[in-house]
Amino acid sequence: MSKNLIEVEGLKKYFNVGKGKVLKAVDNINFSIREGETLGMVGESGCGKTTAGRTVLRLYEPTAGSVKYNGTDIYKLSPGKMKAMRRDMQMIFQDPYASLNPRFTISDIIGEALDIHGMGGSRAERKKRIEELLDMVGLNHDHATRYPHEFSGGQRQRIGIARALAVNPKFIVCDEPISALDVSIQAQVVNLLKELQDRLGLTYLFIAHDLSMVKHISDRVAVMYLGRMVELAESEELYANPLHPYTKSLLSAIPEPDPEVEANKKRIHLQGELGSPIYAASEKSNDSDFELVEVSKGHFVAKGFA
Repeated sequence: MSKNLIEVEGLKKYFNVGKGKVLKAVDNINFSIREGETLGMVGESGCGKTTAGRTVLRLYEPTAGSVKYNGTDIYKLSPGKMKAMRRDMQMIFQDPYASLNPRFTISDIIGEALDIHGMGGSRAERKKRIEELLDMVGLNHDHATRYPHEFSGGQRQRIGIARALAVNPKFIVCDEPISALDVSIQAQVVNLLKELQDRLGLTYLFIAHDLSMVKHISDRVAVMYLGRMVELAESEELYANPLHPYTKSLLSAIPEPDPEVEANKKRIHLQGELGSPIYAASEKSNDSDFELVEVSKGHFVAKGFA
């Protein structure tokens, strides 16, 4: 059993939305990720999964809680030490069109991280490293002199992956890296991420709302709902035996390739009024209802549904 690379405890990220109200985007979540593992994080838009990923990397400062990378609490690091830590912790962003600077060549985009962290070496060494990274993600060396607008969405996401890999990270947050891509390209990018993980020993937090793709890449899956984690289990177990009503509803929405099966499939709809992650600043949400309890080996669900 490999050791935990990432340990998240009591993580909260609140945003002040005015009029004495706060948005509890991430509200007291706990999880760990082992070295070489992929933890999938799923939930519909607005559930807090992207905020969780950014707060884990300290792109957002937390409201409360801790994130330990290899035993070090990154929230206690000075700016200088945090900069050094960022070599180990990188991110692949959701939108390959918005996350690449249109005025930079591909060489500049990938090489920027090398320059910031003093890893570029001589001009020849820097060029060689950029070409290695392009090879790694399935792009040609002559792409280095081109600009982002000359590439398709799938190629741009490969450039984003190359940029994330430039500084030899060990942990990568993949923030819905395939949601903006054509379906025909999505599997290629997911397979590339798996190949790179096997080759480089990477650890992923893979954020998505496409549950079928998450099952394909993840060792374990965490389900987010209104800023809370409501279920956590190994991938096969979660899909075979969902316990929380929200998880069941998400899984029932996965389309079936067989038209007859799809036509006869029963869609599970949540009953009652949809909750809100917005609270009065003085109001406390009920933590005990969302405390995860282990109902079988490695399968955790919110206390009220155990």
